[in-house]
Amino acid sequence: MSILDLARADIRALAPYSSARMEAQGGTVLLNANESSRPPNIPGGEGLNRYPDPQPRGLVATLADLYGTTDDRVLVTRGSDESIDLLVRAFCRAGEDAVLISPPTFGMYAVCARIQGAAVIESPLSRNGVLDIDALLDAVTPATRIVFVCTPNNPTGNLIDRGDLERIAKALEGRALLVIDEAYAEYSGLASAASLIDTYDNVAVLRTLSKAWSLAGARVGACIARPEVIGLLRRIIPPYPLPSPCVDAAMGALSYEGRRLQRHHLHEILNERARMLVTLRQMPGVREVMPSYANFLAVRFDDAAGTYRRLLAAGVVVRDVSKYAGLEDALRITIGTGNENDRVLAVLRAGAPA
Repeated sequence: MSILDLARADIRALAPYSSARMEAQGGTVLLNANESSRPPNIPGGEGLNRYPDPQPRGLVATLADLYGTTDDRVLVTRGSDESIDLLVRAFCRAGEDAVLISPPTFGMYAVCARIQGAAVIESPLSRNGVLDIDALLDAVTPATRIVFVCTPNNPTGNLIDRGDLERIAKALEGRALLVIDEAYAEYSGLASAASLIDTYDNVAVLRTLSKAWSLAGARVGACIARPEVIGLLRRIIPPYPLPSPCVDAAMGALSYEGRRLQRHHLHEILNERARMLVTLRQMPGVREVMPSYANFLAVRFDDAAGTYRRLLAAGVVVRDVSKYAGLEDALRITIGTGNENDRVLAVLRAGAPA
């Protein structure tokens, strides 16, 4: 059984939109795309009158090399969000199919499913962020088409063991697609699960340049999957998903110098994460700091709401995650610069606006 047998039949049969840039390459007089013949009169406007490459070959190749895979297994998307949306639309029929998530986790899995009209099945994490693999697999129904697993998980920061991921992938063969969201993988120091795709055609891995590569504003991500899945998603992705300036920014960040700077920045974040973990655990009013393999810490407080207000009054914005089941007493604090982290600690020590 092919993974495509689980996809929507109407999407498999869909004749995708063929853009002007897809139909013809090369040439020096470009009169096939109804573009303006003149660039805009703005700084950096050269070339912006032309549509970008639908899947920029240089960026695809660079990301494939970065993630240890091949070009035909990479789809470049607008962050991970677009990949999530495309996968749900490709595999879930409205009113018939479902996705399975393990809350508390990234909210876009459920949002994209509900927009598509797919049901959302939940197999919650334990209070300390552990994924119960048996419970997860027991929750899979005949309607389940996608199982989303985030590792490191947002907002708890916990990891899912590679052996557990493989166990899930194997159990879902012929039943559902396992989507492994590795948005925060660089902070974990562990190898990507993308190599599971060699063995399991029902695995897709999501990556992004928004976090460890400092390009949240450029919205550049990637879906890694078997070529047949990538081909399916290309049928429904908009014709020109990535603006040229965003592609240029990504290529700059992934250059030799960009990678050197990224390694330095990553090292700083990991050191600060370790410092904040130790210091926060010693703070009065802090019940627990959950272990994290991401660039944030989920922190339980005696008075999470009051702590949030004190931080906000001091100009420090953290994430109130108390709406999530099991995190009713928690705030999520992103690891900032040393000075920013010192500001958080000073407010917490003072118990009042600093």
